[in-house]
Amino acid sequence: MEPKVEPVGSPTLLGEGPYWDEETQTLYYIDVTKPILFSYKPETGAQHSAEIETGSPNERISFVIKIKDKKNKFVVSIKNRFTIVTWDGESPGPLTPQHLVDVESQELCHLNDGKCDPSHRLWAGSLGHFPEGATDINDIEKEQGSLYSMQKDKSVVKRWGKIDLSNGLAWSSDKKKFYFVDSIKYRIDSYDYDDATGDISNEKVVFCFKANNVEGAADGMTIDQEGMLWVACFNGYQVIRVDPNTGKLLQKVAIPSPNVTSVIFGGPNYEDLFVTTGTILMTNEQLEKYPHSGCIFRVTGLGVKGTPSLPVLLELDI
Repeated sequence: MEPKVEPVGSPTLLGEGPYWDEETQTLYYIDVTKPILFSYKPETGAQHSAEIETGSPNERISFVIKIKDKKNKFVVSIKNRFTIVTWDGESPGPLTPQHLVDVESQELCHLNDGKCDPSHRLWAGSLGHFPEGATDINDIEKEQGSLYSMQKDKSVVKRWGKIDLSNGLAWSSDKKKFYFVDSIKYRIDSYDYDDATGDISNEKVVFCFKANNVEGAADGMTIDQEGMLWVACFNGYQVIRVDPNTGKLLQKVAIPSPNVTSVIFGGPNYEDLFVTTGTILMTNEQLEKYPHSGCIFRVTGLGVKGTPSLPVLLELDI
C-alpha cells in the first residue's frame, strides 16, 4: 500500500522546526516569517497558535524545542540567540521570550534548524546573509554559517564552520554518528560523534542529491528506528528515505507542495511522519495547483517507526 498523505495543521508562509511532545501527544512547529508558534493535537484535531514578540519584524525564528522537566517551557531561536518561551499550547499570546544566550556573533547571519543530541545538548546551525531581492537559496553568501551546541550550563561551543545554509540534524542510535545537512551543498554528511564531549570529526559525504538525481535541496531531517534518514526536499515536492550506511535512496514520498521544509515522527507509536511546508517563493500557478501548500502534512502507512524528539537539558532557576 502507498502511504497516505493528508494536510493537517494551520498553513504557514514558511513552516519549520517541528517538535513532537510525547507527554501531551502534541506537535509544535513555527512559521519562520511571522513569527508564530503553533500546536496541533492529532487525536482531537485541535489547533492553536500564538505570536512571539521578537522585538523586530526582521528577527526570524526557526525552531521550538521543549525544555526537559519544565512544564510549558520551550527554547525558541530568535535570529542569533536562544530564548525561553512559556506557552500552554492553547493561549493566544502574545508570548514574551526570555533571553537565554547569544549564539551566532555575526550580525548578518541567523540561526536555522535546531535539535537535541542523545545527551540533550541543543545543537543549532546558522546561515549566511541573503542579499535584498534574492529569489533562490543559492543567492546566499557562502561559508558564513557555523554549527553550535549548548551545554546544560548555557555555555555555547562552536562545532563547525564555513557552512552555507545549516539545516537537518540527526544522530545514530549507537551514538557514534552525527548526520548533517548543508542545503547549498545538496548532500548529507556524516561525522564521527563523541557523545561524552559532543565532539564531531571526520566529515564524510553519505548521500549526494545531484548524483542520485533527487529533485530539490536537502532541508530538515530525522531518523527512524532502523537508522535510516528521512529528508525534506525544498523545491522538490517530496520527502526521501536514505540509507546513510550504503548511500542508497530507499524511498520517495510525494508531498503536494513544492517547498517541503522539515520532518519529524510522532503519534502514539511514532508511526506518523509530520512534514512542514511553506508557500514562500511560490508562483500563483503553483499556489493554484497545490492549494494545501504551507500546511503540515501527516504521512501514515510508512511501515516504519521513528525516534522521539528529545528535549533540551538546562540548569535553570525557573
